[in-house]
Amino acid sequence: MCDTCGCDHEQSHTHSHETRTVDVNQSLLKANEDAAVSNKKHFDDKGILAINLISSPGSGKTTLLEKTIEALKDKISIGVLEGDIETDLDAERIRAKGVPAVQLTTGGACHLDSAQIHRGFHSLEHQLHGKNLDVLFIENVGNLVCPSFFDLGEHVRIVLISVPEGHDKPVKYPKAIRTSQVLIISKSDLVQHFDFDLHKIKKDALALNPSLKIIVTSAKTGEGMEEWIDFLIHRLHR
Repeated sequence: MCDTCGCDHEQSHTHSHETRTVDVNQSLLKANEDAAVSNKKHFDDKGILAINLISSPGSGKTTLLEKTIEALKDKISIGVLEGDIETDLDAERIRAKGVPAVQLTTGGACHLDSAQIHRGFHSLEHQLHGKNLDVLFIENVGNLVCPSFFDLGEHVRIVLISVPEGHDKPVKYPKAIRTSQVLIISKSDLVQHFDFDLHKIKKDALALNPSLKIIVTSAKTGEGMEEWIDFLIHRLHR
């Protein structure tokens, strides 16, 4: 069970138990929403663009961040909050690129919440020694379900779907699409090796979210990276 969002699939189906579960979940979501509003105000006050990256495990979030840092770290100030159930391996990868990163381990929970972002950001500030950030990247726990329900106070939510995962993910996980502003289709260099319909995934995603921006990328070949970087710079200076 994820104690944070209450996703216990073995719970009793008695009416009283279901009522208590709904009440607890609503309370948790309300508390998270209140904290998200506070986070966003804090980011706004400091002039920080906060970006929440969600995806299944292995879609390439950390690799995308590494390539983004390589392209932009001499132009803008970047900080990263890394979410994982255990280990700080991804935070180590980010620090190796020369930017500050704080690992947020959930200990079993399937997503980050706003309170964790609040604490993690203040830990990150200690690494900055008074320096201001331009962009804060939040790499969420690898999961296309729970992170979709939890606002973290971000300005932009980006969902990644990699080619090996298949083109059916938007229809299987519609909330991830509906609550995001950008879909990044990653590992495009592998299209020839998988039964992946690029036209269909775009069509299905836009049917769920007509305003969604879609960027097709490959960290290996560099496809789409210029478009991605241009999006970030434009969004930062809006």
